[in-house]
Amino acid sequence: MTPTDDRMVVEVQIGRPLRAASEVVARCHLTMPVVVRVPPHLDDGTPFPTLYWLTCPLAVTRIGRLEGTGGVKRMEAKAMSDLEFGARLSDAHKAYASERDGLTDVTDGPRPSGGVGGVETGVKCLHAHYAHSAAGGDNPVGELVAAWIGPLDCEVPCVVGDDMNPEWVNKP
Repeated sequence: MTPTDDRMVVEVQIGRPLRAASEVVARCHLTMPVVVRVPPHLDDGTPFPTLYWLTCPLAVTRIGRLEGTGGVKRMEAKAMSDLEFGARLSDAHKAYASERDGLTDVTDGPRPSGGVGGVETGVKCLHAHYAHSAAGGDNPVGELVAAWIGPLDCEVPCVVGDDMNPEWVNKP
């Protein structure tokens, strides 16, 4: 796919126009975008802390179900009770912020802050942690989420042309 095709597919997947040029950094087995890297500042200059954005509608749905059943609280509790897991989560936030900050070319004005999902510690959004992991980041929350929601086993692409594929089924 070309960057123009990718942009159109991502916009269909997320249901709105992108607010900045974004690069696909993870794809599914059908070559559809799963995660995009978003620049630290949107086209209008707004700081944007979320470096990796999940676009796959199947993953979004499955992770939404996890969040709806207390997944964020469970991950917070695990980070507090499992010292190794908590340390890895802290390292993930630091690495995420460092990578994003390395892409920031704005010297004055507001800058994005925080780690995964814009927070310094803990877990705000399972989608953001999964996206970080799927993009290659060492993220213990994202790894667990991937094991719980996988495989992303669509039989047909979610997008065809410039619309959602009517043959695509959002599997539970």
